[in-house]
Amino acid sequence: MKQIGVGLIGFGTVGAGVADGLQRNRKVMAQRLGVEVVLMRIADVDITTDRGVAIDPALLTTDAMAVISDPGIQIVVELIGGTGVAKTLVLAALNAGKSVVTANKKLLAECGEEIFGAAEKNGVDIYFGASVGGGIPIIRVLREGLAGNEIQSIHGILNGTCNYILTRMEHEGLPFAKVLKEAQKAGYAEADPGLDIDGLDTAHKAIILASLAYGFHVPLAQVLVEGIRNLSGMDVKFAAEFGYRIKLLAVVKRDAGEVEVRVHPTLVPLAHMLASVNHVFNAAMVHGDLSGDTLYYGRGAGREPTASTVIGDIGDIARNLMAGRSRYRRGVNTANQGQVRMRPAAEIVSRYYVRLMVLDKAGSLGTMTTILGRHGVSILAATQKESPAELADAGYVPVVILTHPAKGAEMDAALREIRAAGVLNEEPVKLRMI
Repeated sequence: MKQIGVGLIGFGTVGAGVADGLQRNRKVMAQRLGVEVVLMRIADVDITTDRGVAIDPALLTTDAMAVISDPGIQIVVELIGGTGVAKTLVLAALNAGKSVVTANKKLLAECGEEIFGAAEKNGVDIYFGASVGGGIPIIRVLREGLAGNEIQSIHGILNGTCNYILTRMEHEGLPFAKVLKEAQKAGYAEADPGLDIDGLDTAHKAIILASLAYGFHVPLAQVLVEGIRNLSGMDVKFAAEFGYRIKLLAVVKRDAGEVEVRVHPTLVPLAHMLASVNHVFNAAMVHGDLSGDTLYYGRGAGREPTASTVIGDIGDIARNLMAGRSRYRRGVNTANQGQVRMRPAAEIVSRYYVRLMVLDKAGSLGTMTTILGRHGVSILAATQKESPAELADAGYVPVVILTHPAKGAEMDAALREIRAAGVLNEEPVKLRMI
């Protein structure tokens, strides 16, 4: 049986899972693919630490370029992450005529045009199914399963760290800082969690999904990104009282010929399917004009789920190589670049949850509602909540307002005027609603 050689660059958690899966399921893959996929080389800066996988020492090297230049390797798998060395190695592999599998969302989101350009120039494949959602096949769905649909919207919970934190804040009434510390101890959050809790990891994934859905590269600078770092347990509690659950959502949608790509904490109705996605699980809901709503759910990270997707990509490329063709050289249609308008944050229309810590005196609530109305923000519901013990003696009470749809610019202008009215003791909290 013909063999296809695979070279692995990056032997961390996912890399070890890929190596284990390729070796363990080698015969099964050969039966299904009609070609034997063989792991030929593994490169990493550390080749001495035990990864819990039995590997022939002869396969290991600290020289990544030796993997790329090996004539017996047709597929290079990049699993080191980032946009520095990873970018150099991926471009080197593509320019050497090797197809590439990567899980590197940051690389594709920030340097995708150059990476896909190199793949197209050299007539080779680039697959990246594990870059969004780990074990969830959302990339394959957009590339293949829903290829006949106009994608109208994607709503995704795409970061397990944030979802774990929000779940525990709600279910156990714990403050953000305590849950984050425990998530780090449990290995669900990095020592430096900024990329996750500030929304950038989710933004990179949203960019990839938007590029596939709408056929053009989305610049990170044009994505509205808000994280959960400053989210209060008070707002988690109040949201639940109104029948909502707070999730960090990636929202990708087309409306009136314009595209929105945004990431922010969002109030999701308890009856909505995404509201039931808890702990480290991810999900993406895609609405196509023909398919309607479809939901994709599973583990968004971890050794085996992510390795499963990477190995699936390797198998697809192996089939392509056997057929003497490449199928996926481009992530976007360059003809669309510059032809689609990204909707600015100020023009995005949302319903809002607003919490104001208001001086408890006659007329304060009326002042707030009058200002909102003056800026075209229509109120759906408004209620005064019991003040937390630490603020009760200061004479301030929480007022929670739910609005009808309003433009971002209208809401921001109203909140600026409310701040200037001198009846608040802290910054207003503004969260969008699905």
